[in-house]
Order: sequence, then structure tokens, then C-alpha cells
Amino acid sequence: MITKLKGTQSLLIGAGGMGGRAVTSGADALLSAANGGLVEGRRLHGYLGTVTGLALAVLTAMLLGRSWSACDVGVNNAANSGFLLWIFIPGLWTVLLLVWVAVSALLGTRPLVHAFALAVALLGCVWCVISFFWEGSSAPSCPSGVPPWWPSFIPAPGF
Repeated sequence: MITKLKGTQSLLIGAGGMGGRAVTSGADALLSAANGGLVEGRRLHGYLGTVTGLALAVLTAMLLGRSWSACDVGVNNAANSGFLLWIFIPGLWTVLLLVWVAVSALLGTRPLVHAFALAVALLGCVWCVISFFWEGSSAPSCPSGVPPWWPSFIPAPGF
């Protein structure tokens, strides 16, 4: 069934107008495709930022938890993991999302610079958080300030 809508140049194609799709003419189709593509790109960018922020927050919490466990930092593993799970991960996730949004707002039109700036900003933020919460140097079981499994080519975190 084809129905002509009043006042527009669109045709609604479908069975009885239910679940049909609009077929538009020239300029309307280009404008719709341009706006739809922009919205879909922003939505995908938002999903990617959410997933990336959560993955970085969980990986950072895992790294801190393993280092605290190896160096006997904190009360015990249960208390440390409770802090990391309920306070640290949501807090770092929020900070990483805000960094993602800020960098995207500033450099959203230049893809290569935008991607590089996102990587540098997110990894820099993660490194600063790890350095702030790193307590290997104050632990007697880690005299060098890092756990025994820490690679020697990566500098010890800390300010």
C-alpha cells in the first residue's frame, strides 16, 4: 500500500501504514541520511567509550589488587577487593568516561588526532590513578617497591 502524506514529498510504503518506511525525495533523503549517520556515529562512540572505560577500570583494579596481595598491603584481601569492586571501579569508570567526553568534545572532528589524544589521555589517567593508589614502596614484603612479578622494563608507579 502506498500512501501520499499531505504537505510533504514522502511516501509511506507498508501494509496499512503499520511498520512502513518513509521514502523521501532528494534533499530530504540526504538530510535524513546525514542526521541518521551522525546520530548512529555518536551512539557507537558512546558505547565504545563506555566499554573502554569499564575495561580499563576493571584491568586497573585487577592490577592494583594483585600488587596489594603480593605486597601484603591493606587490611586483608577481602577488604581490599571490596574497596576495589564497590568504590574504585565505579569511581575510575566515571573519571574515564568524563575524560572520554572531554577529549571527544575538544577533538571530535579530527579522527587521527582524536584517537591518539584519547589513548594518551586515558592511559595517562590510568597511570596517575595507579601511581596514587600504589603502596608497594611502603610494604616490607616488597623492598624494591614492586611485586616480584612486575616486569623490570616498566618503571615502578608512584609520584
